[in-house]
Amino acid sequence: MIQKHPRFPAFICALLLPALAFVFSGCGRKTADQTVLRVGYFPNITHAQGVIGSTLTAEKKEQAWFEQRLGPGVRVEWFAFNAGPTAMESMMVNSIDMTYVGPNPSLNAYMRTKGEDIRVVAGSANGGAALLIRPAANINKPADFAGKKLATPQFGNTQDIAARVWLGAQGFHVTQTGGDVSVIPTANPDQLALFQQGQIDAVWTVEPWVSRIEREAGGRVLVDESDAITTVLVASVRALKEKPELVARFTQAHRELTEWVNKNPAEAQALVQRGITETVKREIPLDLVKASWKRLHFTADASLPPFEKLVKQARELGFIKDNTPLDRFITAVPAPGAK
Repeated sequence: MIQKHPRFPAFICALLLPALAFVFSGCGRKTADQTVLRVGYFPNITHAQGVIGSTLTAEKKEQAWFEQRLGPGVRVEWFAFNAGPTAMESMMVNSIDMTYVGPNPSLNAYMRTKGEDIRVVAGSANGGAALLIRPAANINKPADFAGKKLATPQFGNTQDIAARVWLGAQGFHVTQTGGDVSVIPTANPDQLALFQQGQIDAVWTVEPWVSRIEREAGGRVLVDESDAITTVLVASVRALKEKPELVARFTQAHRELTEWVNKNPAEAQALVQRGITETVKREIPLDLVKASWKRLHFTADASLPPFEKLVKQARELGFIKDNTPLDRFITAVPAPGAK
């Protein structure tokens, strides 16, 4: 069964983190005769492998994609998050072992822990993010953003930082709390309604919300991040040390699933549509998934240079103040069974 992680405001999360650390201190522990691997994902098309994995776990149990490859006696528990910072907080208090997440939250967590707690074990998806503007907002050129309201999924997440970097490049002074343009962290499901109501002028978001805002609210894409890293697969160092074989098997299964997704788009799209619909409790049309798919490139590869660029941008914005080198950020997970 897909398990959903509760979504709380940041200050409540801060109060709950010590309790979460206690409650989930047995993350990956054996329960009865089963070993549990806890994995996070977002109910977004950009997290297709996670959505498919969680959907098949719910439908097929031990015969699901990851369970078959992890071996007997291993159960995967899936946790749905709205955005990266919350997922990484959960990993840092050991409530999850692995998660699909955007590059910026994973980099921020790596820096905060001086490179001790987080590792990228594979790529997942590129593209699928965009800046959309509301036609009635009278934004015809970048300079027209002055005084406007732009929504992003969560403060400090990948699209939030991308928006701030882009606005800075257009000559705007944008702070973490204000500036020439108001950047307003807004959960993905709420962005559409606010866009339709005219309460926000633009959004920087990911699929399927990009396509939904285009279709349902007349949003116009101004910036299409077709080549940007959107999703990676990360593991905690604790999981890598305590359960290296499980992490290796999951990572290999993820690579195989990525290959399957690219070879079988129609089947993959149907699974993603089913999974997102079940998680958000609202029907997501299959044609919306198909439209979103065109903006995405699924890959299990990950290389360091793009992350170095992201770190430079995050430092300039003040989101990352640490100078921890990235030499340990990406790790090569040995093949299952390797000594």
